[in-house]
Amino acid sequence: MDMAVAIRIEGQRVIAVLRGEIDHHGARSMRAKIDEAIQAYQPSILILDFAEVTFMDSSGIGLIMGRHKLMGEIGGSVIVQNPPLHIKRVMKISGMERIVQIQMEKMERREEF
Repeated sequence: MDMAVAIRIEGQRVIAVLRGEIDHHGARSMRAKIDEAIQAYQPSILILDFAEVTFMDSSGIGLIMGRHKLMGEIGGSVIVQNPPLHIKRVMKISGMERIVQIQMEKMERREEF
């Protein structure tokens, strides 16, 4: 299932929209696809959008840390966007907030009346 990560390029930003479960198995293919985009586009900002992630174990922390290191090597930074509350807690416990920026974006498009 290679739809676990969708890559968009917006100017100097690579946006990786992650979906489903980030575990040992899933993280490997996500890493490869994100790293390929970083190498190809040399962005100043990598945005990892977690809005559609349903589960994450320590492999997800490793995924973020590795991309942070890679982006640091090219003078860029990582922003983690829209992690669901249970995943945001895991990130907070692991100290991710000190390493990458975690942003919650308003998601009006998801509101239904």
